[in-house]
Amino acid sequence: MYNKHKFKDGRIELRHVLYMTGKTLSAIGIVETVAAITSLLYREWNMLFNLMIGIGLFFLVSFIFIFIGRDTKEEKFSWGAGMSMVALTWALGALISAVPPYLSGHFKSYLDAFFEVMSGYTTTGLVLIQDLDHAPMGLNMWRHLICYIGGQGMVLMTLSFLASGMRGLLKVYMGEARDEQIFPNVMHTARIIWSVSLLYLVLGTLALTINGVLIGLPLDMAFFRGLWMFLGGWDTAGFAPQSQNAMYFHSLSYEIISMTIMILGTINFALHYFILTGNYKEGIRNAEIKSLFTTITILSFLGAVALKGIYSDGAVSFRKTFYHFVSAHTGTGFATLYSQQFFYEWSDAAIILLVVAMLAGGSVCSTAGGIKALRIAILANALVNDIKKMIKPDSAVVVEKFHHLKEVTLQDRHVRNASIITLLYIATFAFGTLAGTFFGYPLKAAMFESASALGNVGLSIGITQPSMPDALKIIYIFMMWVGRLEFMSVIALFAFLFKEAKEG
Repeated sequence: MYNKHKFKDGRIELRHVLYMTGKTLSAIGIVETVAAITSLLYREWNMLFNLMIGIGLFFLVSFIFIFIGRDTKEEKFSWGAGMSMVALTWALGALISAVPPYLSGHFKSYLDAFFEVMSGYTTTGLVLIQDLDHAPMGLNMWRHLICYIGGQGMVLMTLSFLASGMRGLLKVYMGEARDEQIFPNVMHTARIIWSVSLLYLVLGTLALTINGVLIGLPLDMAFFRGLWMFLGGWDTAGFAPQSQNAMYFHSLSYEIISMTIMILGTINFALHYFILTGNYKEGIRNAEIKSLFTTITILSFLGAVALKGIYSDGAVSFRKTFYHFVSAHTGTGFATLYSQQFFYEWSDAAIILLVVAMLAGGSVCSTAGGIKALRIAILANALVNDIKKMIKPDSAVVVEKFHHLKEVTLQDRHVRNASIITLLYIATFAFGTLAGTFFGYPLKAAMFESASALGNVGLSIGITQPSMPDALKIIYIFMMWVGRLEFMSVIALFAFLFKEAKEG
């Protein structure tokens, strides 16, 4: 065991980061075996070989990292090291995970495969895969398992199953954009989150499988498509096993079930736990839920007004409008339209409203991206508080409260944290928009794609294609990464690496 003075040595912190990174990479390698088994069952020998290469790389790199950091496993993470470890793990995990898809021949380049894998891990859903309708079963399984790992959190998976006895794990937990714990013990919280996800996995897959059989799909295809559509919906990732996405099913019942799964996926895991354990009132009182459903309702209504006259049938108009605004706001990205239809059919006002929905995002501590409903609720409460202060006497003491799992007194730190993240989202969105226009895309298209990448949504207006400039692909990869980890872990990683380089 290292003493406190020795632990301040940056080399030990780096080895500790590598140790935990190695643990997480080994966990991802274990999950990838599910995709390999799928290829084995369907006798996809080439894809099986590709997946085995990926599994081997995960185990090789994890063995090296764990060996390097083996003497530091009982040390506590500092905040900088813990958050750096998260950002590093996500980057390395995506780089290795992209190898089997690239080897499959369904991607134009390794960069395209890396783009798609990062899109999956960050639950974005922008895709560059070619000939998706003829992709191997094992490849589709791996694409959707990536969404499931990323939605719950790849490091959270390690905390649940492989991190027994380690210390300082709160920093790692918070590094994956988790703002709150269900229990004081981080590992207990991680296991509850995975338990909730597995429960919904069974129920959601069953519902979609039954519906698939009823609309005419063979049982095995109904099961696999149901499983993959659940993973794409629950993890608000938007990946689908066919190029037409949700439009493939041409089924209102399938859309209703998938929309229900989207909404469930964007709700705070802690709130799921409270409701599942009988605390139903929390679902009504919670400020974040009120904020989420208020903005979804308002934006959907305004969207319907902006799209008046686009669809001749009122029922079709409501179905298209509500589905896509829910998909955008929850950060899912399921679509029943072709991407070009957004550009050529939807009005500019509807596009702007959809951009706002994508940036607003879902709940904290959920699978969704975006600014998050809780931060919007905090900023709204802060505005109300300031208005009250202005109209009341100077001597009056104004205390603003909101209910989020418990009664919370609004404090400056809440407003400051919400404001910082919101400003970082807006600044990065502006950067992504300017980058899109720099490469020659129309402003509204650049805004749409930038919001989709940063908000981890996955709806596309037509920019995301294998033919788009490589530089723009790299920019969107970065935006997806920082958007999912909410900036702080990535900033901590760059600061940590700079410190290591300076000391070394």
